[in-house]
Amino acid sequence: MLKRIFDILFSITVLIFFLPIGILIALLILLESRGGVFYLQERIGKNRKPFFLYKFRTMRKNADKEGRLTVGMKDSRITKIGYFLRKYKLDEFPQFINVLKGEMSIVGPRPEVKEFVDLYNEEQLRILDVKPGITDLASLEYFEENKILGQAEDPKKIYIEKVMPDKLELNKKYLESPTLWNDLKIIWRTFRRMLQ
Repeated sequence: MLKRIFDILFSITVLIFFLPIGILIALLILLESRGGVFYLQERIGKNRKPFFLYKFRTMRKNADKEGRLTVGMKDSRITKIGYFLRKYKLDEFPQFINVLKGEMSIVGPRPEVKEFVDLYNEEQLRILDVKPGITDLASLEYFEENKILGQAEDPKKIYIEKVMPDKLELNKKYLESPTLWNDLKIIWRTFRRMLQ
C-alpha cells in the first residue's frame, strides 16, 4: 500500500514538472515525422496480464515491423529527435502514466514483450508476480543495452542467450528485498546515471 501511494505521488510530481518539456518534445516529434507523439507497445505485466506501455515515439511509423529490438543508436529507424530522447532516456517519461493507471510501479522488473516472456522458464516467470517498473537493477546494469546489441552479429541471439537471462537474475535479486528504501536507492542511482 505504501509503495502504491509513493508511486502515485512521485508520478504526479514528475508529470507536473515535466509537462513543459513534454509539450516541447511532442512538438519536435510531430515536426520531424508523421505518426503521432506516443508509441504504444503491448508488454506483459503482473500476473501475465498484457498492457500497453507508453513511450515518446523515437522511430519512424511502423518501424517495429522490422524487428522489436533496437540495435544501437545508429539504427536507421530512429528519428533525429529520437536519438536525443533515447540517449537521455526521455522517451521513457510517459510511463509515469502507466504508473498512475496502476499497470506499473516506479521501481520493478522492466516489462517484456510476449515474444520473449514466452521463453521464460518457471523460475523466471516469478518476475511476473510483481508489477513491472520504469527502472530497476537490470536497467542500471544494462543502461547502454542498445549499444551492446548494436555491436553484436546476431542481436536477437545475444539478447535471448545473454542479456535477458542476466537481467532476469538481477530482477530476482530485487525481489529478495523489494523495500521502499531500496526503491529510493535505485531511483537515485537511475537519476545519477541519466545525468552522466
